[in-house]
Amino acid sequence: MSGALGGAVAGVLSAIRTHPKAWIVAGAAAAFVILGAGTVALGATVGSAPAGAAITVATTPTHSATRTPTPTPTPTADPTRPVPAAQPAASRIRTCSVASLAQDGRLGNLEAQVVDAKTGQVLFDRNGGKPGPTASVLKTLTSAAALATLGPDYRVQTRVVAGSVPGQVVIVGGGDVTLSRLPGGQGAFYTNAPSIQDLASQTKQALGGVPVTSIVVDTSLFGGPLWQPSWDEHEERVVEGSTPYMSALMVDGDRDNPGAVESPRSTDPTGRAVQYFQQYLGTNAPVTAGTAPAGARQLAVVQSQPVTTLIDQAMTYSDNTIMEELARLVAIKAGAGNTFDAENAGVLAGLKAYGIDTTGIHIADGSGLSADNAVPPSYLTQLFIKVLNRQNGLGVVYDGLPVAGRTGTLGPGYSRFTGASSVADGSVHAKTGWINNGYTLAGIIDAADGSQLTFAVYALGPVTDNAKQAIDALTAGFYKCGENLSNG
Repeated sequence: MSGALGGAVAGVLSAIRTHPKAWIVAGAAAAFVILGAGTVALGATVGSAPAGAAITVATTPTHSATRTPTPTPTPTADPTRPVPAAQPAASRIRTCSVASLAQDGRLGNLEAQVVDAKTGQVLFDRNGGKPGPTASVLKTLTSAAALATLGPDYRVQTRVVAGSVPGQVVIVGGGDVTLSRLPGGQGAFYTNAPSIQDLASQTKQALGGVPVTSIVVDTSLFGGPLWQPSWDEHEERVVEGSTPYMSALMVDGDRDNPGAVESPRSTDPTGRAVQYFQQYLGTNAPVTAGTAPAGARQLAVVQSQPVTTLIDQAMTYSDNTIMEELARLVAIKAGAGNTFDAENAGVLAGLKAYGIDTTGIHIADGSGLSADNAVPPSYLTQLFIKVLNRQNGLGVVYDGLPVAGRTGTLGPGYSRFTGASSVADGSVHAKTGWINNGYTLAGIIDAADGSQLTFAVYALGPVTDNAKQAIDALTAGFYKCGENLSNG
């Protein structure tokens, strides 16, 4: 230690010994200023202070008037330091399981999906993305395509025009399966059906007394074959009585009983229609097949109810005949052709309007009767959200859906949603389906907790009629769980 520094230190120690209280006060003051975040400045270094001199405490720094303040640097992230990623929001844990119901052996090979209609979140899935045969649930797709392609107000016409020679008339089939042989359409199965009697009366009036010498029948609108090769003809046309040969001209869907939901169909729907036309026209003039002359004068016309009415009735009673008519007309309007084979391209073109991915879908017919149809349940759950919200005019599909325990093919007499499953009566709006290798149900559930779910369930494979009760039980489970439905 240098002599000067040692003397200074000795002086300070001497001062402390001489005036201890003063130094204690000064020290406390200095500590207070430091702890209070004040600025402490020693007026001189300890080495230069004279012995016994006081230490000056300055609480306010002195700044030059012209000095430019140093800017505060902007903090930058250290590129070498890892930054924690944003944590995703915690997902809800759903606790209501239907796993035991989904494992019911009566369901065969189960394909199913349930979606929260409000959020679009998939709540339950069992092979939901796998295309499978839909049975009559396919009618939902046919209806959607018809609304987009034909329009809700489109009506199907049956016409009579003048032939190429005097006294000849040509009846032109427009594909209207609801045209009725009953006077005024009264008592027909189809609601407010047009009448072939009316068509004949208009024709007689237009001819003004000129006798009919011959009748030409033009059914060229629909191409052959008349029967879809994958259908079981004996089962569907004869035993079930659900489906006719698809000619562009028929009456009452070619039913033997024009007022019945199902009734055996003939092998010549066109001949049956022409028989009644002749009867009402009052002539035995010869009949030949042919086509109407270009630009021929129209003598008579009747038309069906609008597409919306046709869809409503076909959805409620699962009418194959109307849906086959609509699918064929959609294909024709889309420019895809006029045969069964054209319906795939036609219906898929119509479905583009709804903006849902159609990957994996194959359309073999319009009714869903063919096992060659293929639609994943995931497509139906998305489409039914639009049906529920009545988008693009799809409200008519919702209105036509059978209601559990109340209407249509889910109503009394169909043995659906009985026993414990009746808890969902009135709350399930859905389309039913059945073919030899599967039972299906798809639609909308107004769940017990107030949520709304869209769902599709396929029970496929070597299943029997009791698959319907297993489907109902699973659907009732969806109803009870609501948005708390888990995928476990």
